[in-house]
This record gives sequence, C-alpha cells and structure tokens, in this order.
Amino acid sequence: MASTPMDLDDPASSSFATPTPVIGTHLNIQRTLTPNVPSTTKVTDVIPNFRPTKLFHREDVKEGRPKPSVLSIDFDDPGELCMTAESDETIMIYNVKEGRQDKKLLSQKYGVKLAKFTHASSSIIYASTKENDTLRYLSTHNNSFIRYFEGHTASVTSISLHPGADNFISCSRDDTVLLWSLGSRQWVGKLFLSTPFLSAWDPSGSVFAIASPYSYAIVLYDYRNFTKGPIKEIDLVEKIPTRRAAESLTTGWTKLDFSNDGKHILLGTRGAAHYLLDAFSGDLKACLRKPTGGTRRAGAGESADPMVPDAPRLESSGDCCFSPDGRFVISGSKKDVLVWDTLAAPAGEEKVLDPKYTLEENREAAVVAFNPRYNMFATADSELMFWLPDPHA
Repeated sequence: MASTPMDLDDPASSSFATPTPVIGTHLNIQRTLTPNVPSTTKVTDVIPNFRPTKLFHREDVKEGRPKPSVLSIDFDDPGELCMTAESDETIMIYNVKEGRQDKKLLSQKYGVKLAKFTHASSSIIYASTKENDTLRYLSTHNNSFIRYFEGHTASVTSISLHPGADNFISCSRDDTVLLWSLGSRQWVGKLFLSTPFLSAWDPSGSVFAIASPYSYAIVLYDYRNFTKGPIKEIDLVEKIPTRRAAESLTTGWTKLDFSNDGKHILLGTRGAAHYLLDAFSGDLKACLRKPTGGTRRAGAGESADPMVPDAPRLESSGDCCFSPDGRFVISGSKKDVLVWDTLAAPAGEEKVLDPKYTLEENREAAVVAFNPRYNMFATADSELMFWLPDPHA
C-alpha cells in the first residue's frame, strides 16, 4: 500500500454516517423509490428504458498487458460513489453523478476482493486474495488501515454489511460464519456450518440468512439470538424438486439477496436459472430462466479447475440483484442484461418465469449492482459500465 498500515482499536474510528440525499444532474441520474423520500421517477416507469451510458476504460493498464477483471461492485449509502475490486489488486472508486474516476488504491501485498463500503463513505472493508485470509478495514481518505479482522483460516467467500449498524458478517471456505463489529478486531459471534458461502441481511437487520451450496439449503437466524440456532431452514431440494433445479443448483451459487420489502429471497446461480423464494415460507415463487445460461464466473466458494476447459476462474460479488423497489430482478448473462418482473405469473408446475426485458449491450455482464438511491445500475466484466434510463425512450 502507498501508506504505512496501521492497526488501531479505537471504537471512534468506525463512526456512523447518515447519508444526505442529493439529486444527480451530470448524468441525468434520477432518484429511485426509498422510504420517506420523495421520488422523481419510479423504477417501474423506466426499467425497460435503461441503456449502457458510460463505459470506463482502465487507462493505467500498460500496453500489451491483459485487462484486469472486475471482481466486485459496490455503492456507498448515498449512492454517490461506486467501487470496484479488480483482479490486478486494485480498488477503483468512481463519482456516480459526474461519471468519472475518483480514486485508485492498491492492495498489492494482500490482494483484494469483495470490497464493501461501510456506512461511512470514506472507509471500506475487503477480503484478501493472498498472504492470509484476514479482512481489512481501510480509510480511503488517507489510504491507511484502521484495523485487521483475523479469524478465518481459508478463503472468504462473502461479506455482508448490516443495513443500519456498524456490524458485518463474513463467510469462508473454512466452514465458519463470523459476526463482527467494526469497532473491534475480535469477532463477536461464530457459527460452524457446512459450506456457508453466501450471506444476506433482511432489510430490518433483525434476520440474516446463510446459503450452503453443498447442503442445498438456506438457513435464517434471528440476529439477537443466533446462538440458539436457526429460526428457519429452507431445503431447496424439497422446495424445488425438478430436473431443472438439479441442473442449476449444482453449478455454483452466485448471490443471496433479500428484497427491500423483506418478502422475497433471491438465490443466484451460474446455471440455467436464478430462484425467487418466499422469505417467510421458503416456497418457490419463480424459477427465473436465463435463455442463454449463466456467466463464466465461479460461484461463491468454487475452485477453478485448470484441467477443465472453460472452467470458471474468477469470483465475483454476484451476477444478479433486486431493484431498490423490490419488484424487479436484474441479471447479467453471456451477453446483455436480463430483467424479470416478480409480479408476473410464472408458467406451469415448475413456475418458470422468462425475462420481461432484455437490455442489449452485446458484452458479458459478469458482476451486477443496483444503486440504492438513484435510478442507475452498474455491470462489469473487464470494464465497468453505468446504465441509465434513456430520457427519450
């Protein structure tokens, strides 16, 4: 790193920042629906009109060298900054409204993946790709470490920040889930589970979910009483007993997400479909069919197999997500972006739902994230793309 790493254990260093709403103008970004905040345009009104608007080229990559791949995308709470973690051990931060690169940070000693903003936009947490499996808490203001979080003994597969507090969850290939507070280097809770590779918080922050691909299960915990065991276990073999499910569920899980109304859980896979589940009953609501299949990225916790042609070799923070209003699911594919309407009626006993819209882009969208405050989202493979509604459509 450019500056000397520091490891301080000062609770004041992890302050909570309340975002200030600001309407974007430079890229014609409009606010989307958020609780108790007026909305200028509903997602429903513009979702079919999204177009690839701003492509970011890495001008710092030397000629003759391959382009790095984007491993994760995240937005800060106010939606004004977008961050990527990239395969050349670089963290890139972009100004959303002005559509420009803001900062470039290097993590050459430890590598970087799964980079997430904390609730303070000037600090981030991320997982390592080499040296060890420690999580790192970095101030982007002066590019110095605030704290290290040591506890995992194998590669970290997921990081999920609590929606309203300075706490987070990490999952690992060491078959543990660790619960942390940003104010302390020591984990505050530990769960032992088989392949707990993905995690997600419900929007209230009172429940969290862990997905276990090799157990074909999602388990839900009460955050205040997680030591008492799960409050619900969703057996996906039981909930999705079809040949189509067997094909998708064994090809790697890419994302676990709650809708913002708390009603649905999204399970992303790199197979032929994603799955929309009822968050209360665990029942299958829809099988979100991907006509051209999934992307080439590995699922969470998967190992790349160099002996298998076209085996997935790069991880990602997920190739699908909900829109902020919870109605739509957007997903990358081998080309273009797919959009499903969760209010549409699925077909047949298998509850198959085809995409309602296909947003054309003719390049792979391996990593996807929707801005929490504005009507825009980002996709990436080797380059980052901002998507905005076409005002003339």
